[in-house]
Amino acid sequence: MSNASELIGLDKAKPPFFVGVDVGGTNIKVGLVDDEGRTLSHLSIRTLVDRGPEDGAERMGQAVKEVIAAAGLRPADIVRVGLGTPGTMDVPKGMLLEPVNLKSWRNFPIRDRVAFHVGLPVTYANDAKSAAYGEYWVGSGRNLHSMVLFTLGTGIGGGIIIGDLLVVGEHSHGAECGHMIVDYNDNARVCGCGHRGHLEAYASATAVIKRTEEALAAGRKSSLSAKIEAGAELTPLLIATEAEAGDTFALEIVHDTARYIGIGAVNMMHVIDPSGIVLGGAMTFGGHGTALGRQFLATVKEEVQRRALPIPAAKTTIDFATLGGDAGYIGVAGLARQENRRLSAGPPK
Repeated sequence: MSNASELIGLDKAKPPFFVGVDVGGTNIKVGLVDDEGRTLSHLSIRTLVDRGPEDGAERMGQAVKEVIAAAGLRPADIVRVGLGTPGTMDVPKGMLLEPVNLKSWRNFPIRDRVAFHVGLPVTYANDAKSAAYGEYWVGSGRNLHSMVLFTLGTGIGGGIIIGDLLVVGEHSHGAECGHMIVDYNDNARVCGCGHRGHLEAYASATAVIKRTEEALAAGRKSSLSAKIEAGAELTPLLIATEAEAGDTFALEIVHDTARYIGIGAVNMMHVIDPSGIVLGGAMTFGGHGTALGRQFLATVKEEVQRRALPIPAAKTTIDFATLGGDAGYIGVAGLARQENRRLSAGPPK
């Protein structure tokens, strides 16, 4: 397992070296990894969306140079850079199209502009898919032949890897796990994308808050009401805190969310039949580190057992991700490594 909190020295690193750049709406994480996915150096800079995409690309280039220097290396020692961004994109063209959290960066040739400022070739990918590859390469999926990652946060992202191949899709929209349909009714919940019935509309952090607000407004009794009246902000963390303190309604919200995720997992199992399902992102209710996180995972598994075909239900592993916030830059650096190996091998005979 690799983690940026466990840096290795250059003396223990195995070349070749790659840099990963993970772009978010607030921060950009940059890390340098060796051929085994271990981090030598890393940093985080502000995205500063309002300053525009060219400014962002230029500062990414500078950040890449800084992590290279911090590791005791030179730009010439780096084989390739990986770049992961959120939002819709045209991967072959390196275009960022309609990023929700980077609205002023629309229709921007981000891959080529970052490559210009870095002075190195750049591999481009979706951020959630990059995180999936990170977990597959050196995280909780490192012993799996194929896996699906759900990233649970403000929205729900996803990634699918089958036999070392990241599923991108014909139109760069593959593995959008959060947008699978879980409710076909005309009154189904509206997703952040504007369509109804998507998994993200039921099990993302945004949806968890919305479902909680609606139930409280309808008269459900909960310790959350007193907390909110006292000025606390309703967040998944507050819901988790009250659930852990014994609030029945808050615990119900957590378990219902787990059931929706279980349904999503079953859909992917029946389509992909992966070795494992991995749950990552900010909203895992503490993961293995808390009793609530363990209950959340157990409920996901129970829902899978109720709904999945017998063999996938028995053989598919389901667990939490292990790389945390480092998965994005590690994974996209791994994709740069993969592309370098493909290019080095030459065209198939």
